[in-house]
Amino acid sequence: METRKALFPGSFDPFTSGHLNILKRALTMFDEVVVAVGINIDKHGFFPTEKRVDIIRQATSGMKGVSVISYGNLTVDICRELGIRHIVRGVRNMIDFETERSIADANRVLAPEIETIIIPTAQEFAHISSTAVRDIIKHHGDTSRFLPEGVTI
Repeated sequence: METRKALFPGSFDPFTSGHLNILKRALTMFDEVVVAVGINIDKHGFFPTEKRVDIIRQATSGMKGVSVISYGNLTVDICRELGIRHIVRGVRNMIDFETERSIADANRVLAPEIETIIIPTAQEFAHISSTAVRDIIKHHGDTSRFLPEGVTI
C-alpha cells in the first residue's frame, strides 16, 4: 500500500500552537507529513531558518510520521522532488482563506497533479499568529499559551 504523504509548508516564524493543531489534524489524513520551512531570500525572518527548524523539531518530538526540512525553491518543486502530491495549509479566517486559495490556484496551474488541502484551525487557536507571538517575544512577554508545549525560544 502506498504511503500517503503531504507537505505542510510555511515560514513558521515561529511555529505556534495553531500550526501544531493543523499538523496533528493533517496526520489523521496522511501517514507522513513533511513540515517544510520555506526560505525566502527577499525576507529576513525574525528567527534564522535553523532555529525555526529546531523549534518545530522540539514541538513534534515523539510524533510519528513527522519530518522537518527547509527549502528554498517553489513549493510544487519540493513536492515533486519528494514525490508528494498534497499540500496542507491552515487558515485562521477568511483573509487567510482568500490568500491560500490564490496560492493554491497558482500551484494548480504550475503542477496540476498536486492538490492543496486547506484546514481551518480549531477555534481555540484562531487568535494565534506568528506575528503576535513575535511581538510578545520582542517585549519579553509570556508565550507559553501560544507556543507548543516543550518549545523553548
